Amino acid sequence: MAYNVLIVDDSPAMRRFVLRVLDLSGLEIGSCSQAENGEAALAVLGKEWVDVVLTDINMPVMDGESFVRNMNANDAYRSIPVIVVSTDNTEGRVRQMMSLGAKGYVKKPFLPETLREEVEKVLGVCHG
Repeated sequence: MAYNVLIVDDSPAMRRFVLRVLDLSGLEIGSCSQAENGEAALAVLGKEWVDVVLTDINMPVMDGESFVRNMNANDAYRSIPVIVVSTDNTEGRVRQMMSLGAKGYVKKPFLPETLREEVEKVLGVCHG
């Protein structure tokens, strides 16, 4: 099964890096959409089917916290798993994002295997 992914990060270089890691991960990726902030990501979700969202927290216009809060408040989006990919990995921040509805958390910088494992965990992908 191919998974449709939405990468939300204000850094084009980080979006390219995450896409490259996903390409090399062995996961079958269908489409991969990108957005530079939470507001743009909500617009993408309104037009495209997405299986998983990878989002940064610190972004202009609408940050990751507001984005996850908006997703969780919308019946159409709340079932889409969100993985936070951020440099902020303080216990309080991780707890806050998980309480808002995030299903996973990966600290930048990360190893490609770490991101792949978190995506697989959130999507329930089994190797066997």
